[in-house]
Amino acid sequence: MKLSELSRAGRAPRLPLAIELADAVGPATLQLQRLLRVLPGQRYVGVGDWRGRKVLAKLLVGKRAARHFLRELQGARLLAEQHLPTPLLLADGLEAGEGGWLLFDYLDGAQSLGDAWRVVERQALLSDAQQAVLGEALTAIAQLHAKGLWQADLHLDNLLRHGGQLYLIDGGGVQGEVSGQPLSRQQVLENLGVFFAQLPAELEPHIEESLVHYLLANGEHALPLEALLKEVAKVRRWRLRDYLKKIGRDCSLFSVRRGAFGLRAVRREAEVELQGLLAAPDAALAAGRSLKNGGSATVAQVELNGRPLVLKRYNIKNFGHWLQRFWRPSRAWHSWREGNRLHFLGIATPQPLAVLERRWCGLRGRAYLITDSLAGQDILARFQPYLATEEGVAPPEAELVALDRLFAALLRERISHGDLKGSNLFWHDGHWALIDLDAMRQHHSARRFVAAYARDRARFLRNWPADSALYRLLDQRLPQVPGTCPE
Repeated sequence: MKLSELSRAGRAPRLPLAIELADAVGPATLQLQRLLRVLPGQRYVGVGDWRGRKVLAKLLVGKRAARHFLRELQGARLLAEQHLPTPLLLADGLEAGEGGWLLFDYLDGAQSLGDAWRVVERQALLSDAQQAVLGEALTAIAQLHAKGLWQADLHLDNLLRHGGQLYLIDGGGVQGEVSGQPLSRQQVLENLGVFFAQLPAELEPHIEESLVHYLLANGEHALPLEALLKEVAKVRRWRLRDYLKKIGRDCSLFSVRRGAFGLRAVRREAEVELQGLLAAPDAALAAGRSLKNGGSATVAQVELNGRPLVLKRYNIKNFGHWLQRFWRPSRAWHSWREGNRLHFLGIATPQPLAVLERRWCGLRGRAYLITDSLAGQDILARFQPYLATEEGVAPPEAELVALDRLFAALLRERISHGDLKGSNLFWHDGHWALIDLDAMRQHHSARRFVAAYARDRARFLRNWPADSALYRLLDQRLPQVPGTCPE
């Protein structure tokens, strides 16, 4: 196969692939065994064999292949020229009408710092293990900045541990000011803003403490915390906007189809598994275990290859109801968007897997939402044993702390749920997870959020009698917004 043929191979070309390439020695065949990342018709990154050596192959095709190739090549060379640890570039080439390729030494058994972080992310904030990961990353970033370079797409997965060494990868994002001279302070702040924005927002109060690792390796500039936090906030806002755009378009994360007679969006990793369910959702509802059978919504738990899922159908009750609903986004779409928002922000909720809207010439009708199912108890059942107990006998501290963290996150992100009855909070995997997101909203206006938060807080407390010790305990612990609660 030639590169020009690969550009027409789509998202999932059949492997292994034999691709004819050439280097300074002459023509040879790349045996591509495994794909790691695909942008159909543009970029194929995978692992293969080249002249008897295992390589990481970046294959760039399509109309912009030359531009992407030169950017990747320049970044790889910048890292190598400054003697920064990066995989060795073994071969590269660009052929008109075909595309470009870069073949790197494959770091077999390497672990990304992203994977290392996922192992420790649920530990106490800034635990020793978390500090070790962040310290490695910030030291490597400081060394990069000291050489006048920065990584535009800076995140933990672009740093690889291998053989006791930390390697910088993805040269396509590497840029420079004056190579060999320290990066300017403004560029340092902007790049660190990109890095910290991709870490859990709960770590923000500890950013100043974490910066010690950076400053020990590169103390060229004083880094004002306020300016850095502004950069972090700016990048966070951009990343969320960008992610919420992706949930409605066909991309590497989501498979989306739109037409006059329907909309279907599904997480790409679950697309094959959910095909049968999406083809006949009403039959699946009828066969599943009923959780709710109301006029506005029908909910059932369904089994799919041993995996429990929740399928929710948003009903159209009558013609008058249809007249209110057909012209605006469905409640299923709203829940899909807000579930993905929570998932992106690290606030626990069942992972949204797919949304389906029935349409007639663009006019909306019934809609369906598929999410993962939670196995835990809701907060009413979980706290019931403590309702009638004496003062001082409280639910487990871990569960109360998790509740503190949930409300702190809602405050931080200015999110109101809209219906915080106890059956909408589930204890699952050490977190309180929110369900039933039909009325959820992230507020731009502080004034409107304050009022919405006050309603959420009051509705949550009404789950228990006001004269109970449990009510008083929760009322004391739940964070307050000035002006919403009596002192």
